[in-house]
Formats: sequence, C-alpha cells, structure tokens
Amino acid sequence: MSNAAELYRRIESDHALTNGLFRQALQNPSGAITAICELGESMGLPVSPEDVKAHINSLDDDSTKQWLIKARGGL
Repeated sequence: MSNAAELYRRIESDHALTNGLFRQALQNPSGAITAICELGESMGLPVSPEDVKAHINSLDDDSTKQWLIKARGGL
C-alpha cells in the first residue's frame, strides 16, 4: 500500500479530521493539500502534493467525488 493510500485510510477513519480537511478544501484547496502532506509527514507517511492528487483521482467512491467537485481547484 502506498503512503498516500494509507494516509487517506487514516484520515478517512477520523471523522473530525475528515470534516476539518473538507472545510479547509472548500476555502483553500491548496492549503488542504499542504495540510494533508504535513499530516503524512507527522504520521511517518510522507507524500507529495502530486501523490495526494494522484491517489484521490484514482478513487471511485461518492465521498471522494464530492471532494473533487467541491475542491476542484486544489485537487
């Protein structure tokens, strides 16, 4: 499993964290990407913005599609 996939799994399992990142993505998509990368670093799962974008774009579920629609500019 890639770092981006594991990081996504961990973020997704934390409802408060997921909601916070979603709100941030609505207001500042590139800031949300930065925050995700910083979370990865702090969890020992370093990812680049490109890693995050590629992983999210590879997913095929409704909640991810909603992220992409709402935060299109940064993701």
